Amino acid sequence: MSPYAPIQAIHAPERRKLPQNQGNCNALRKRRGAGTGQGGHSHITIGIKHIPNLTFRCPKMRLIPKETHRPMKLTARIPVSFALVALLGTATGCDKLKSRDQLNKGVAAFKNAQYEQAANYFQNAVQLDPEYEQAKLYLATTYASQVVPNLTTPENLAVAQKALDGFNAVLAKDPTDQTALKQVASIDRNIGKLDKAKADELKVIAVLPDDPEAYYTIGSIDWNMEHYKNTVPILAADGLVDDGNGNAKKTKGACAKLQAANTALVAEALQYLTKAIQLNPNYDDAMSYLQLTYRSKANLECPDDAARKADLALADQWVQKAMGARKHNEEEKEKKAGGGVQM
Repeated sequence: MSPYAPIQAIHAPERRKLPQNQGNCNALRKRRGAGTGQGGHSHITIGIKHIPNLTFRCPKMRLIPKETHRPMKLTARIPVSFALVALLGTATGCDKLKSRDQLNKGVAAFKNAQYEQAANYFQNAVQLDPEYEQAKLYLATTYASQVVPNLTTPENLAVAQKALDGFNAVLAKDPTDQTALKQVASIDRNIGKLDKAKADELKVIAVLPDDPEAYYTIGSIDWNMEHYKNTVPILAADGLVDDGNGNAKKTKGACAKLQAANTALVAEALQYLTKAIQLNPNYDDAMSYLQLTYRSKANLECPDDAARKADLALADQWVQKAMGARKHNEEEKEKKAGGGVQM
């Protein structure tokens, strides 16, 4: 297995046909009080394993439960002022119903990968009910899903900024919102703001100190930064391509440059990846990055060849552990899916 083999993305969004909603406010009220399935919450789950600089975290989107509205019987004689207040209250309630209807349509569109249409529905939901925080979160998530990793065109960056603005608006009211914190970190990483993304992940850790994914992400960012931004060009200037084994043929000058550029990044990557595995002993992706980081550490051991070989031995151990953990995780996934063999 190549030490630089990519990690494949898995999982697909759940697909489920949702009821169509149309009509005026009164029709909405009647329809929300009728039918079955009011206790069920459909949701979207998109899971993507991390690969270098590619992570989109998508929160679960749920349909809003239907509500039953019973009209009140009013007397024919009502003071004008009271009637006006009642009328305004009815209009506001109607807008809230319409807003939730738009959100449910947006969820259905999102599930079918109709992101522009979903964004329009969520925008309508926010316009109808400006205090509807869930609609704001879903709108920002829809924009985030359209961000193409590592693409720095004005159009892609504009979509990313819309998503960031939406999540930051959520965080302005609740700085500990876990979904918004993780999404901001993911977007910053996908548009190449790696230092900012690391700072974002530290905010996630402050709220979720036992979240292995946040530690893993910082470690994987460190490896990508030291490898692609530092190691590859330094070795190229020395006429070498990284062999993944400490590059024993590099010059003293190249070694000194690697030590100056990568020592802190490698140490931090080892720290955070080790923590991720402590929190999740079967975290195969973290193990894969840990073995890569030990190979990077081997680059820094010159002129101590014994230390270089020791780092490579640790790297090989983590390759085997990663393979074992991946096999275990696949078996567990099959059991949950009902594909396991039962005795």
